[in-house]
Amino acid sequence: MSAQDLFSDPAPTPIPPPTALTAPALRRALIAGARRVIAARDGLNKINVFPVADGDTGNNLAFTLGSVLNGALSRRSRHIGELLRRVGDDAIDGARGNSGAILAQFLHGVAEHARSRPVLDAAALAAAVRHGAASARSALAKPVDGTILSVIDSFADALQDAAAQLRDAKAGDAKAGDAKLGDVRGSFARGLAQARSALARTPQQMALLQKAGVVDAGAQGFVDLLEGIAEFVETGPRSIRMRAPPPAANDALAEDDAHPAHDDVDPQRRWCTECLLLADGDAPPIEREALRAALAAIDADSTVLAGGERRMRVHAHVGQPQALFDACARFAVVEGMKADDMLLQSRSLEQKRQVAVVTDSAADVPEAIAERYGLHLVPVRVNLDERDYLDKVGLATGEFYRRMAVSRQLPRTSQPPPGDFRRTFEFLRSHRPATVYVGLSRAVSGTLQSAEHAAARIEGADVRVFDSVNAAGGQALLAWRAAELAETGADADAIVRELERLRPQTLTYAILRDISHAVRGGRVPRWAAPAVRFTGLTPIASIRADGRLGLIGGLVAKAKAPEAFARYVAKRAVAALRAATGADDVRLRAIVGHCDARDDATRLIAALREQLDRRGAQVDELHLVETGPAIGAHAGRGTLVVSLQPTPR
Repeated sequence: MSAQDLFSDPAPTPIPPPTALTAPALRRALIAGARRVIAARDGLNKINVFPVADGDTGNNLAFTLGSVLNGALSRRSRHIGELLRRVGDDAIDGARGNSGAILAQFLHGVAEHARSRPVLDAAALAAAVRHGAASARSALAKPVDGTILSVIDSFADALQDAAAQLRDAKAGDAKAGDAKLGDVRGSFARGLAQARSALARTPQQMALLQKAGVVDAGAQGFVDLLEGIAEFVETGPRSIRMRAPPPAANDALAEDDAHPAHDDVDPQRRWCTECLLLADGDAPPIEREALRAALAAIDADSTVLAGGERRMRVHAHVGQPQALFDACARFAVVEGMKADDMLLQSRSLEQKRQVAVVTDSAADVPEAIAERYGLHLVPVRVNLDERDYLDKVGLATGEFYRRMAVSRQLPRTSQPPPGDFRRTFEFLRSHRPATVYVGLSRAVSGTLQSAEHAAARIEGADVRVFDSVNAAGGQALLAWRAAELAETGADADAIVRELERLRPQTLTYAILRDISHAVRGGRVPRWAAPAVRFTGLTPIASIRADGRLGLIGGLVAKAKAPEAFARYVAKRAVAALRAATGADDVRLRAIVGHCDARDDATRLIAALREQLDRRGAQVDELHLVETGPAIGAHAGRGTLVVSLQPTPR
């Protein structure tokens, strides 16, 4: 296929004019453009300083366009309006981050204007792009020049100027002037040139960019998209197979030349939060301005509302993600929730480590440990009263237990979808040679499989998925050790070897005050419920060697259950660890968790220290945590959990 045929419809009838843009040509051009952006994402991450320097603009644009590639662009279409409608919908559904949401709204706006057209001539294309540019700007409560918006506007201006020139030439004399400058191919070339110029001006429009010595990352991504399309126009289908684009304005930055992470993240709005709103069937349409006002009322910043009255992607920076989800739930059904800690991401960029460490919210990592070592957390999903929540991110643990106490339904949990892991792994791949994920036991959840599926789809990434064969504090102790080693500069192989050594020495015990939750959730066999009622015992469970939760005994004590549990744990744990390590002087790290039972947990800690000391075991570090919904939904309120691990020597 020659370059002259790329904007021609291969169908025998009807034959559009040679200057018209057809659906088959646009589809292939967008594939080339999207792949170029995806290939350039690492460079975009390096120059990301606005609105915050969290180093993920390239990943966000790649995710947004990846949704379009895997959706609308994976199927053929002969009607350009239908193709663009699918592109817009898929972009809204998959939009990530500030720039991704703006790009999605641009594509959605282009689709709105072109929905009835089978092909686009230069004038129709210019009008559709202008509508998309206006739509993208309207998506923001506070549009900022010097960003992707400025480049989109310049691109739209150039297309309109070229289309006007073509109209003038036709009105005067079809042969007068260079009318070809106004056809689809010529107007696109003019638009790309003007977009490049607008990109180069972004540092003059924003002091933050000028200080960092970079152009706007989102704007660069939009130009990369246009340049991928231009490459297709020039070289044809061969460009679709491109894996790496030619160096762009900022692609040549070396690691040492990349801008440092700035302290620009507002700690009061540290969460980059997103969700998808769906108003299907007879539901009332989503009122954009009313929703914008509701988000302003919770002090949201960097707000982007991308989409239409039936399908809308919401992006904002907030202090409490659940406040945004709750506000959105008043307008439509909330799906696709995500919340990224920008402060953690920004700090992560400053750390010169070989390995990033990730865990999931089933691990009860003490907040001080997570902050100290920059542990990344992928939240489990929790369903309570027919609402989905992000464990420990969208729904605070204390709030979960308060709602659980008055709920008529048993809470349910589900593993994070592979997309949640993939987003985290992609971000870290851009900044670390390797990632180690310390996951919830495979035997009790599909969480580990989700992580494996995500890791397998990330080309060129070194992601190690490690089965902790544990949960709660035990999983947290292993993640803690992994992060500690990463801080010392250990590589992924060394970290995994140490985790494999410690895994059988990491012990977790629990007492269940209300066994009904564990029985109904399938974690404990049904015969246990009547046995517990008949004997009046308080059941003791532990994580077995195969990673499953099993009943191992019971306590007669009720009022003094914490003290009796401490004696039970100290006796068995010290004996087991002496046998495993071959050392008489047992030194321990411990995490004590509770499910809405802080007073009992405090008593347990005091008794546990005393009992371990009596048996010659030294506790070097002990943390009290509130066990999260991923465990509490199945263990029930009142549960106490003890996890122990030998202190590294």
